[in-house]
Amino acid sequence: MDPKLILISLLVELGVAAAVASSLARSWRFKRLLLRENRSGADTLRLMAWMIVPLMLGVLVRVRVPNFLAADLSFQATVIVSLILGPGAGALGGLLLALPALGHHEWLAPFVNVAVAALFGAYGRLVDREAIWDFTPLIDLSLYRWVRRTMSRPHLDRQITLLGLITAVQFGLTVIAHFYPRQYFTLHSKQWGIDILVCVCAPVVVGIPLKIWSAVRIEQKLEEQSRLLLEARLDALQRQINPHFLFNTLNSISSLIRSKPELARQMIVKLGNILRALLREREAFVPLSEELAFTDDYLGIEVVRFGEKLRVVKEIAPETLEIVVPTMLLQPLIENSIKHGLEPRINGGTVTLRSRLVGEKLLLEVEDDGVGVEPGRDITAPTSGLVREGFGIGMSNVRERMQVLYGDDAVVDMVSRPGRGTKVSLLMPVADAMSQTAQASR
Repeated sequence: MDPKLILISLLVELGVAAAVASSLARSWRFKRLLLRENRSGADTLRLMAWMIVPLMLGVLVRVRVPNFLAADLSFQATVIVSLILGPGAGALGGLLLALPALGHHEWLAPFVNVAVAALFGAYGRLVDREAIWDFTPLIDLSLYRWVRRTMSRPHLDRQITLLGLITAVQFGLTVIAHFYPRQYFTLHSKQWGIDILVCVCAPVVVGIPLKIWSAVRIEQKLEEQSRLLLEARLDALQRQINPHFLFNTLNSISSLIRSKPELARQMIVKLGNILRALLREREAFVPLSEELAFTDDYLGIEVVRFGEKLRVVKEIAPETLEIVVPTMLLQPLIENSIKHGLEPRINGGTVTLRSRLVGEKLLLEVEDDGVGVEPGRDITAPTSGLVREGFGIGMSNVRERMQVLYGDDAVVDMVSRPGRGTKVSLLMPVADAMSQTAQASR
């Protein structure tokens, strides 16, 4: 073969390997199969097909189009499949890759591919999985690190072993192609310097897809860690609000035990209903209808406590009832309205709950006609400031949960007019129960 054509083909091979690996990494089906820890036999076959079928087309292009040699990555693809999926899948993939070559009368192709699959499949079973994913196409860095580690502590490096194994096998295949050029194809020339360059490039072509897919694995692990951290923060925040609500309710009951024991008994019954709901395994999200049912129990306790002084108005749009919202979202706001807005008033007042759709977002409002926030208090202060000024942990809890769950897609706004009341508005993305469950599973 023309040495110039071989050099051009080597450069194109690197681009083909990177393009195919990057294209596969964009498919969520491929990523789901690649990242699955325990694959079934059917999953293994599907993943092998994802890797092999595009490169079968490359072999077909090579045998059909003159001087387009870089499309054939049979050896490198067989190595990758065998390392990741094992010798069985590697052998099957190698046989599939050999089909277009057999049509070109290259009779040695299936035997060579199966032998390569057996060798690298066995290597993949012997070493740790992370050693395969850590394999890098940057040969100079691998050699440099190996030399430094060996000088201080001589040992057998698995990265260098795999690099040397790929290079050595590619050299052996180049020799076969020299003696049987019509029965087996690989890049080779009559100049040994070019052949050595072909052998050196082989581990780079293998390493490029492994590096790209390893980055996908690392990204998935980071997302999983972020999800676990999010769940831990939400759990901590919910644990923060439950004792706060419980202690306030118990204080209300204790004030009624002697003066109005029957009302105290009713409050205890309602409190028992609330605690049963809190002690159940609860999701991070619930339909708005369920969240409103929970607030009804709480309001039932407060209505018993305040009597006719407390009025509740609901303006709930029916189309919003099945939209999912963070659990325990409204109760802290209602508690703040009663405790800080209506309780200081002699005549009590009204708490109004509203829900409606605003474009593609859900708007929830909790409004009271209480005393409002006294002049001079900065209601736009950070949540820690609200806590320090005695507004309670309820508002800060809601703000932080909305920020954790929705980020900049959610808005928490509070408007207060001294002597006329306070309104808290929550604007959040719309999601139904089915879509939220699907998002959580991903």
